Amino acid sequence: MTTFTHAVRIYYEDTDFSGVVYHAAYLKFFERGRTEALRASGVHHSELLAREDPLAFVVCKMTTEWIAPAKIDDMLEVRTRFTGAKGARLFLAQEIWREETLIGRAEVEAACMSLSGKPRRLPADVFASLAG
Repeated sequence: MTTFTHAVRIYYEDTDFSGVVYHAAYLKFFERGRTEALRASGVHHSELLAREDPLAFVVCKMTTEWIAPAKIDDMLEVRTRFTGAKGARLFLAQEIWREETLIGRAEVEAACMSLSGKPRRLPADVFASLAG
C-alpha cells in the first residue's frame, strides 16, 4: 500500500502552556493527513459534495496512541495509508513522525455517507482511486 506524507509545523496555537502539543491538536494533524492522502489519490471533498448524489466521509471510529511529545516549532510528518474498504467503510493507518521519532499513531474507520446521514457504499470510481 502507498504511504502518503503531509508536513505539519507546530505553532504556538497547537501547544499547551508548556510548549508541548496539546493532545487534541493531533486530531487536526491526522485529519489533514487523511485529506491530503485522499487528494493525492484523486478524491476531493468538494467533488464528492458536487456529485448528483452528494457524499462525504465521516470518522466513525478512531484509536490513537501517543508515544512521544511534539513541541513548538517541530516539523512533523503525517504518514497515511489506506488499509482497506468494505461496503461504506474505509480503513486507514496513520503515524506522526518527527525525523526518526514516532510521535503517535491512529487506526481510523471512516464511513461514506449521503448528506441525509445514511451510509452509502463507496462508489466504484472512488474505490478505484483509493485502491490504485
